Amino acid sequence: MRELTDVDLGRDPAARAVAKSEVVTVDFATADGVLQSRVGPNHYAAGDALITGSDGDRWSVRRTIFDAKYAPEPGTTAGHPGAYRNRPSTVLARQYDEPFSIRRTSGDVLIGKAGDWLLQYAPGDFGLATAERFAAVYRSL
Repeated sequence: MRELTDVDLGRDPAARAVAKSEVVTVDFATADGVLQSRVGPNHYAAGDALITGSDGDRWSVRRTIFDAKYAPEPGTTAGHPGAYRNRPSTVLARQYDEPFSIRRTSGDVLIGKAGDWLLQYAPGDFGLATAERFAAVYRSL
């Protein structure tokens, strides 16, 4: 398995800019914990967003980041459980043709399979999408 270190997709010619469009279901953590997503553990603190994507996968997002990146859908009050849509933003993405891993700033390690996509939201801030999820919720810019 290829261990990715010192990654900056902004300097990678194999990376491309994409945008996400997805409505997700959100609960907010009442205590610290760990959520196991399809690609690895997600440590979270009380108050953080616990997200279920349109494909059923779950992950966590720090509350300060969540509030900046997601808006409540009609019928949901901001800061309460319910449906949220991501705010438009550009993300860098690269598909790998071999299994890989990358350590997030939280210390969690994400594990990708051949064909999965590495997503870079900001310097040092990474996520991962399976090929199927990427095709369903991301579009090239």
